[in-house]
Amino acid sequence: MSAWKLRMGATLPRAAIVAHDLFMVWLCWAGLNQFRYSMEIVSLDLPFWSPETLLVMFAQGLVFWKVGLYRGVWRFASLPDLLNILKASLAGLLAIVLALFLYNRLDLVPRSVLVLYPIVLTALLGMPRLLYRTWKDHGLARTDKAALRVLILGAGQAGETLVRDLRRAGAYQPVGFLDDAAKLRGSHLQGLPVLGRIEDVDKIAPETAAKLIVIAMPSIDAAAMRRVVEACERTGLPFRTVPRLDDLLEGRSLPGELKEVAIEDLLGRQPMTPDWKSIRGWLGGRSVLVTGAGGSIGSELCRQCAKHGARQITLLEIDELALITAEAELRRDFPQIQCVPVLGDCGDPAVVRYALENSRPDAVFHAAAYKHVPVLETQLREAIRNNVLATETVIEESLQAGVGTFVLISTDKAVDPANVLGASKRLAEMVCQSMADSLTTRLITVRFGNVLDSAGSVVPLFRAQIRSGGPITVTDEEVTRYFMTIQEACQLILQASAIGSQQAIYTLDMGEPVPIRLLAEQMIRLAGKQPGRDIAIVYTGLRPGEKLHETLFHADERYRPTAHPKILQAEAREVVVERIHGVCARLREATARYDVETLAALLREAVPEFVPADSPQLPRKVGTVVAFPARASRRT
Repeated sequence: MSAWKLRMGATLPRAAIVAHDLFMVWLCWAGLNQFRYSMEIVSLDLPFWSPETLLVMFAQGLVFWKVGLYRGVWRFASLPDLLNILKASLAGLLAIVLALFLYNRLDLVPRSVLVLYPIVLTALLGMPRLLYRTWKDHGLARTDKAALRVLILGAGQAGETLVRDLRRAGAYQPVGFLDDAAKLRGSHLQGLPVLGRIEDVDKIAPETAAKLIVIAMPSIDAAAMRRVVEACERTGLPFRTVPRLDDLLEGRSLPGELKEVAIEDLLGRQPMTPDWKSIRGWLGGRSVLVTGAGGSIGSELCRQCAKHGARQITLLEIDELALITAEAELRRDFPQIQCVPVLGDCGDPAVVRYALENSRPDAVFHAAAYKHVPVLETQLREAIRNNVLATETVIEESLQAGVGTFVLISTDKAVDPANVLGASKRLAEMVCQSMADSLTTRLITVRFGNVLDSAGSVVPLFRAQIRSGGPITVTDEEVTRYFMTIQEACQLILQASAIGSQQAIYTLDMGEPVPIRLLAEQMIRLAGKQPGRDIAIVYTGLRPGEKLHETLFHADERYRPTAHPKILQAEAREVVVERIHGVCARLREATARYDVETLAALLREAVPEFVPADSPQLPRKVGTVVAFPARASRRT
């Protein structure tokens, strides 16, 4: 009985639409003929029903069915549906002419009726559909007495789409637009007025009784977004934004979803478009191994590899919970990918050898590393063991296994090291460079700076401090850092790997350095609070090993552009292979003895440019480091 009701519930509305459309065909044909002959001196008495009329309805109805007119839904009727009706009317006219010609050679059929028929029929069929949609859209807004009044910033395509989505949801009532385009002032979009400029939102919002502001400008850059957010903050009202296109494509947001303005939106960079064809051409159908696969960079690398054609992904991770989590996410989101989890330390040759033999990867991404600057200042032994010696182990085993590409994930702190992290990663780069004479394996190094929302970064720390009521702790008022999103960093890593040559060091364009003080203030404002009033900012002084400013290139490293505008290649500094191998052997011996003093001396010997930031005996040289080259200098 229930199945019968379901079939009837689906059939009756469709049958009603067919009956409506056929009635409109009859009304159009009969009405046009009656109107045409009513203008004759001697009027012709035409019947409302005749074999010709039935033939017209049959021919037009058959065309309606063939063109799929009844696959549309009146509730969401739009311009494409109207165009589809016009096409069906024109095709129906041809079918009618053919049928009537065969029936009675078009006897008593006026030519004016044939000309007007598709136009009038399109109006008769399209108007009820659009009126029905309008009635449903506005009916939802009327029935919800508690609908939230929304003021929309941006009267472009995103704003127009947002209005339709908000009306369809029924919980929101759009009241107007603000836009800086002078030509839109005083105009209407979707029946809503463009009330003024965005910078006047604090004056206009109270006049409209708006309770929520939505920023519908997904393509604006970070500087413009900061200005818009500052204007919204002056109103004291909550504000949201629509997701960017790349967020929709990457599955991080849903269509029609309103999301809070994130710190990524304010520190964001110009959209980056990798060469997906070259990435998929290099990665497609391959097996890859990722060390540190449970970390921020490692797990995102796994997702990007799965998304862009990898056949098999081996996850090497020492943290069992991180390994389980990363594997579960991959199996859930990419069920077609073969996942090979390996729990173990990548500094253990047996573990690495087992992972390589078990999966036979074409590429190895070495993302495992300790990265927390203050911690590593007091944990020198583990920094060298994990960042240097484990790197040497993974490279050696990869070379013996005949891996096609080895990618070392490095850091901007290795450019001019002032701390243990930078020195250990710089030595890891030198180890990678010293083994680059392999004929079967490409060894590539990729450097970049801080990653937003990665484990141990300042963003989750500041977020937690804001939730607890403050204060936010900033090391120094002048300190700056380079930032990029995890997704962009991993996409550029894959891009560099795809275009990489032997013994190449690539540096990613991190954009402009961001003052940490500004980052803290913006995060406080995004939380709906005021810096200094609701949440205090406390300056604690630079921590051990920290510098005021980071740099991306060393003066002795010549750089040149690559096929991708956001990736530059640095010319590696000369290293003595035998010396590096000898230092690594002595480092292993000192590590086995836990001889920290010998480890410190060997690290300074191997990396002569390493000058600790707090070393009074060895003042830091000035002028040996250059900033990331200006964008204008790289234009071709």
